[in-house]
Amino acid sequence: MEGNQKNQIVIYGGSFNPPLNSHLYLAQNLLNNFKQISKIIFVPVNCKYKKEGLINNEDRFNMLNLACNNNKCFEVSRLEIDSDRPLYTIETLNYFKKIYFPNDVAYVMGSDNLKDLPNWNKFEEICQNFEGYIIKRKKDKIDSIISSNPLLFRYQKNFKIIEENVYENLSSTYTRNLIKQNKSIRYLLPEKVENYIYEHNLYK
Repeated sequence: MEGNQKNQIVIYGGSFNPPLNSHLYLAQNLLNNFKQISKIIFVPVNCKYKKEGLINNEDRFNMLNLACNNNKCFEVSRLEIDSDRPLYTIETLNYFKKIYFPNDVAYVMGSDNLKDLPNWNKFEEICQNFEGYIIKRKKDKIDSIISSNPLLFRYQKNFKIIEENVYENLSSTYTRNLIKQNKSIRYLLPEKVENYIYEHNLYK
């Protein structure tokens, strides 16, 4: 699948707990390097999703809006947080495919999730119908992950590998731990997000 003939919308799902400068840099890096991409849509997961330390939907949505509101190519969606249940990735992608038709819709994920992708709901539909931008995590060798799994190898042409390791150690978990220790989180996330965290006494 080629996205060169149309504008491409990239879906960036995650917990964003909290959203960091590294999340924003990753998205901007995609825009810089793939000219077919016209918009990145951040889709925070629903807090019904079972993940340790995940705070409520509204605070994460509000922080993402603060982080993204100065970039006309960034958008924040309420699709998953307004759902009465956690959505499968294929449901989210098909929703945006319908909304943005005839433009292409793609997704971004880390190489850690790529390993598990064949176990996802309607995995083959995802790979057949949507291009994936795969971000390297830690020391993962993405080519090896794809070539060693026959299911992933079948759809290798629909994966675009991003080798640049984006501030791997500066994770949201690391940031939350700094807050609990009453240490500075300056420069890890946008100043507006930092202020919001302190004003609402989050992650204590």
